[in-house]
Amino acid sequence: MIKLEYSLIALLLFSCASKEAVQAQQPYFIANNDPKPADKTWSPVASLSDEFDGSELNLQKWQSEPIGNGWTWDGRPPGLFKDSNVVVKDGKLNVTVGKLDQEVMKNGKKFTHQGGIVRALNAGQVGWYYECKMKANSTVMSSTFWLMSKYDCDKKLELDIQECVGRTTEKTDSWAKNWDQIFHANAIHRETTCHPKSERVQDMIVPETKNHERFYVYGAWWKSPEEIRFYLDGKYAYSLNPTVSWDMPAYLHMAIETYDWNPIPADGGLVESGSWEQRTTQYEWVRTWKLE
Repeated sequence: MIKLEYSLIALLLFSCASKEAVQAQQPYFIANNDPKPADKTWSPVASLSDEFDGSELNLQKWQSEPIGNGWTWDGRPPGLFKDSNVVVKDGKLNVTVGKLDQEVMKNGKKFTHQGGIVRALNAGQVGWYYECKMKANSTVMSSTFWLMSKYDCDKKLELDIQECVGRTTEKTDSWAKNWDQIFHANAIHRETTCHPKSERVQDMIVPETKNHERFYVYGAWWKSPEEIRFYLDGKYAYSLNPTVSWDMPAYLHMAIETYDWNPIPADGGLVESGSWEQRTTQYEWVRTWKLE
């Protein structure tokens, strides 16, 4: 009887794992929303996909050290990115915020709190589909999923697939009062010496709950240099048509940061007093696909 029970449990676990494997063979689209051409199929890009099943971050795919590999940004004051806040456990990538043990001064800027950033080591390309299953933290700090090209004087591109905060307060700028319940995307040409004026197109819709209340699947098909299509829980939401040709290789980012337009409350709010879950942005998976 004991052997039979163990066999049934093993069969159930195998069945659940097999179901997940089957689901992961294609992007997360609901019926009639898959935009692939009839003569194409989606093929996974392993170097930009991760189920976070292990106990450590896969350093062949990601970096959690803020500085390195051509990246120099380690947070917007007062939130400093720290590698120690990035943990893989329970089948998820977790990035936790909090108060620093002591203030840090860097390049004349004061940091009092902490978040984290995870960057892909391999570049994404035009034509690929990018998606993540994410639950935002519940604090005034951000939860994000985006692409950024490395510095080029002529063209420095940022594609925010999802950018939100977990909570707004009376100190939040008036234009951002709904940013705790938002599916918001940006296509930004960053200011450079060769391109002195920043350019941006953006759009948004309102999800059914606050972003921190449940996991959502955020996706973007970088269809062409002229069009990017965005999906929420596998359903088409809107498209952006960038102001310049969107054709630079770009790297996935997951950054949990502070914003001056949604400041940390004087008493620290949930950034300091919240539970681990309230202070943590959780990513169940990241998946990338190309058409073949």
